[in-house]
Amino acid sequence: MSGSAPAGLADDPARALRRSLGCFATGVTIVTAAGRAGEPPIGMTVSSFNSVSLDPPLVLFSIADNARSLEALSEAPAYAVNVLAADHVDLSNRFARPSEAKWDGVDYEPGHLGVPCLPGALAAFECRPYATYDGGDHVIFVGEVVAHRSLPDAQPLVFYRGAYHLVTAHPA
Repeated sequence: MSGSAPAGLADDPARALRRSLGCFATGVTIVTAAGRAGEPPIGMTVSSFNSVSLDPPLVLFSIADNARSLEALSEAPAYAVNVLAADHVDLSNRFARPSEAKWDGVDYEPGHLGVPCLPGALAAFECRPYATYDGGDHVIFVGEVVAHRSLPDAQPLVFYRGAYHLVTAHPA
């Protein structure tokens, strides 16, 4: 199946695909893990997050195979997926870029597995690595959820067509 691409995108299939994929609204997360000895924690913004299974409790996310933190995250004994709330745009932008100072001034709490969990996150899923898979230009991480928590009244941060959006309820 193929679709028509707007003028200017027809000659760039990857860009056209990315534009079509952008039609799927996603939540925004920051995946965190303890850093290697003497290094700051790992943290990166990720929008490719999904539930996989309730029994066993599994979630997945994917990381670009050229991400600076990929090796350290692959070696981490545990990590957390922090689902961002609507007021976390600045935090999402901060962790979306490579920076040695991304944790400067950012509060976090150690979770049950010792991983950094972000206070005010809409939800946090602490995971042990379960499996990884080759996903083309990404690595797919499947984690077993060991602990989780949520803020039921907070609103999510959503990414759609290349920008952040807020969710509004529609009457049934």
